[in-house]
Amino acid sequence: MDLGITSRHAIVCAGSSGIGLAAAHRFAREGAAVTIVARDPAKLACAAEAIAADTGASVTHFAADLSARADREALLAAHPAPDILVASPGIPQRSVAYTDLDEAAWRWWFEAHFHAAIDLIHGYAPGMCARGFGRIVNVSANFIKFPQAGAGPSHAARLALAGAIASLVREVAPRNVTINSVLPGLIATPALRAALSERADALGVPYVDVEADVRKRCAADRLASPEEAADLIVMLCAAQMGYVTGQNIVNDGGAYQGLF
Repeated sequence: MDLGITSRHAIVCAGSSGIGLAAAHRFAREGAAVTIVARDPAKLACAAEAIAADTGASVTHFAADLSARADREALLAAHPAPDILVASPGIPQRSVAYTDLDEAAWRWWFEAHFHAAIDLIHGYAPGMCARGFGRIVNVSANFIKFPQAGAGPSHAARLALAGAIASLVREVAPRNVTINSVLPGLIATPALRAALSERADALGVPYVDVEADVRKRCAADRLASPEEAADLIVMLCAAQMGYVTGQNIVNDGGAYQGLF
C-alpha cells in the first residue's frame, strides 16, 4: 500500500535507537526524507548512515537534548517546516519513589515529557496547517491507562500532554493536520533489555527468568519488536489517515485490559 508520504519530510525524535530508529527506517523505505534527533552525535551519525545505505533515502541528523529548551529552539530553527513529527522523549522509564522527588525533579520530568513535545507541536503545527498537511505522532506509554507505583512524575507529565493534545487537535484538524499518541508496552528496545538485565543482576537470577515474568503482563506473552511499534507510528502518518486524530492507541499485546 502506498502511504502517500514520498518526499515528505519526517522528523523523528529519539531516532538513533529502539522505536525511533525503526520508525525512521520505515519512513525512509516509504520514500520520505528523514531527520533523526537524539542526544549522541556519534550514534546519530551511524544510524543515519545505516538508514541511508539501506534505503537510498535522504537522511540527516540533529543532535539535541529535547529536555532542554535551547535545544528545542535550535531544532525548530534548523528544520522549520517538516510534514511529519514523531515526538518522543527518548528517556527510559524508571521507578522513582515519591519521597525521593523534589521540585527540581518534578520540573525536569515535565520538561522532558510535556514541554519537549508541546513546544515542537506548537512550533510545527502552524506551518503544517498553512501547507494543508501534517501528521504528528506522540510516543507515550501504555501505563498512562493504568498508573503504576513509582511513576508519578511520568504519569503526570504524559497525562498533561494527552490533555493538551486532545484540545489542540480540534484546532488543527480542519487543515488536514492530525495528532495522535501511541502507547507502547513491552517493546524489545536496547533500553528495555538493559533495564531487565539490571533487574536480573539485582535479584541474582537469570535474565530469561526476569523476561518471562514481565511477559506475563500481556496476553501475547512476548516482547514486541521495535518494528512492530514503528509500523503503527508510520501508518498513522499516511496521507489516507487524515480522519484519525486525537487518539491514544495502545500497542501492548493485551497488557491493558480496559475497554476504553
